[in-house]
Amino acid sequence: MAVPGGGWDGVAWDWSDHDDIRRRLDEGADPERWGRCRPLHRAAAFGSPEVVAELAGRVADVDALEDGVTALWEAVMSRRSENARALAAAGADPWRPSWGGWSPGRLSLAGPVPDLFAAPAGESLTAAQHAQAEEARRLTAALGTFHHEGTGLACVRGIDAAEAVRRLEATPAADDLIADVLEDPYDCDSEEIELLVGVTSVPGGCVVTQPWGYAPQMPGVLTRLTAGTVGYGLYANPKSGNQGSIARDGRIEGSDLHPGGGPDATDTPEELFTAYLYQHDAVAYSCAYAGLRLTDRRAVVGPPDVWVHLPPRDYWRANRKQSDS
Repeated sequence: MAVPGGGWDGVAWDWSDHDDIRRRLDEGADPERWGRCRPLHRAAAFGSPEVVAELAGRVADVDALEDGVTALWEAVMSRRSENARALAAAGADPWRPSWGGWSPGRLSLAGPVPDLFAAPAGESLTAAQHAQAEEARRLTAALGTFHHEGTGLACVRGIDAAEAVRRLEATPAADDLIADVLEDPYDCDSEEIELLVGVTSVPGGCVVTQPWGYAPQMPGVLTRLTAGTVGYGLYANPKSGNQGSIARDGRIEGSDLHPGGGPDATDTPEELFTAYLYQHDAVAYSCAYAGLRLTDRRAVVGPPDVWVHLPPRDYWRANRKQSDS
């Protein structure tokens, strides 16, 4: 007889209570279905290894797919190494290709536990991928964890702060205004600081930042900055999450992107690998996309090399050549 709610009423995103999950299963909870999802996939990402092992022993296929990926893929993507080991012990295949042609086992070679699975012959990262993974670890460690909601960034390859200021035709900000901004930007007149940005030279290029607003990633800013090069714009929107955009050679190439949001089924192999490395770290992703190798987070949170005012313009027009001069 079917159990109301599939036996999972009251279970949300916490799948760590082994005694509770086992009791529900013994009382008839469906090990194959939790709403429109699979319990094993949810446990792999949000549960304990004991719950994962319990569910893995009750399902018909430990490598069953949800949205095209296995539970083991979810465990690796979520950096749940013990859950991944429990799934492998239950017979899950680490080397089964998935999104972007990547297997969870091969992705794990770039993760926090590179020896998570015994790799068969031929399963390895390329030298370039290994270097990319090492740089991701270095960059995320250098930036650390900090509050960045409300921050706008433009990360630009190959130009320094002075060149960025020249391209933007920006002017230095007054010292007394900067003192007020550093004390509390949200206590300042919004019109007075809406076009105030910080610019900093970093290894590989420069960062334009506004820790309280979206100005650096406006299309008219990005297009001016990226003549002959590439840049990535980020606005960590407090209401709707991280918003990204790509500018190349003075034109917007991609918009409404989600840096740090994790891989997607439509990603190319290269895009998926980068998304895995910088999952949940939008700032590091934005810097890495532009090839910037920051050694700390000063360029993002300040104080920058220089504070400048952008000249009044319609910065929401994307094409540099059509923007007001």
